[in-house]
Amino acid sequence: MYDRRLETLDEERRRAHQLDRLRTLVATVLGVNPFWTSKWRAAGLVSAADLRDWDDVRRLPLTTKNELVADQAGSPLFGTNLTYPIERYVRVHQTSGTSGAPLRWLDTRESWQWWTRCWGFVLAAAGVGPGDRAFFPFSFGLFVGFWAGFEGAHARGALAIPGGGQDSLARLASMESLGATVLVCTPSYALHLLRVAHEHGIDATKLPVRVTVHAGEPGAAIPSVRARIEAGWGARAFDHAGMTEMGAYGYECEVQGGPHVNESEFIAEVLDPVTGEPTDEGELVLTNLGRLGSPLVRYRTGDRVRLAGPPCPCGRTFARLAGGILGRLDDMLIVRGVNVFPSAIEAIVRRFPVEEFQIEVFRAGELDEMRVLVEVDGGVEAAHRVQAALRGGLGIRVEVVAVGSGTLPRFELKARRVVRR
Repeated sequence: MYDRRLETLDEERRRAHQLDRLRTLVATVLGVNPFWTSKWRAAGLVSAADLRDWDDVRRLPLTTKNELVADQAGSPLFGTNLTYPIERYVRVHQTSGTSGAPLRWLDTRESWQWWTRCWGFVLAAAGVGPGDRAFFPFSFGLFVGFWAGFEGAHARGALAIPGGGQDSLARLASMESLGATVLVCTPSYALHLLRVAHEHGIDATKLPVRVTVHAGEPGAAIPSVRARIEAGWGARAFDHAGMTEMGAYGYECEVQGGPHVNESEFIAEVLDPVTGEPTDEGELVLTNLGRLGSPLVRYRTGDRVRLAGPPCPCGRTFARLAGGILGRLDDMLIVRGVNVFPSAIEAIVRRFPVEEFQIEVFRAGELDEMRVLVEVDGGVEAAHRVQAALRGGLGIRVEVVAVGSGTLPRFELKARRVVRR
């Protein structure tokens, strides 16, 4: 464990720790951060002392991404969620824009150190530490991607290897020549690297990689996806969850039963997206407790999650998300009256030797229809088998069309597989 004392706190002490951290955040921010001062005072919050118990916390207003986008549009470039003068901020990142207008986000030196600490939990739980060589094959652009993971690897005493500015074959060569023992990337890109390795006669299981850590999209917590990654690399695959505007909040332990929420640094709520009432399966709402320069309190992530019931055998008492991020609430498709999440489609498609896939949604009369394009070994016959599996798993008929290898786009970071025609 990264911090055994915090990761094994009982519920009473953990909630006391969170409430104390939240009061410190409010005392720091209220009166100096324009965004939160306006929002909280409108809700009747005068000082941190008003947060006497958890009922008071639940009366704080929820926050949405649309509010943040509007705030930055009204006060460019960075909006009003700034606790300190602009000169205090040393890092800038931007969301990927896959779910709307991108957000720019600033961090102070202290906030970036907090990011790094959060990644310490992620890497420690995956068994990454001194002696490891962690390879990061991403573009190192404005998107936060794995920037903090790169810093976190340094902090864990591992050798962090940048993999930007290379094609996939060159990255495989670098991993081999530099003896990379850890691969940190999206699950889609881990599968793509395996395909490139196969095409060039490289046996990825012979590389020294023993651990892979994945984020950016649902996938590593889907059993069929995880199985393909682990078999292809001969390594254990760990899921991780984070957001540019929120931080690195989720990590998977050796049990691999879904990511734990780092409740020493975040407050997690699961709410019914319509009623706002607590539930076991619904929208994940998060509060970060250590990013004082630009904090987020009761932020509606838009992610659908399900809380795991029994305590984790690893000994951690943090909440656990069964199956990881189940999907985006705004990604849900309604096909002939049936609710379908892209992650449910991927869970079925990845049981087959599918190199890449894409979900096309189109209008037929008054209803949305859907077809799935697959690059699959076996062509039309294999596509028919995928189609039968989708019908059995989803309860509706979905057309599956085989397309040529290399036809569909590839993604280093968040994959965009749902296309509306």
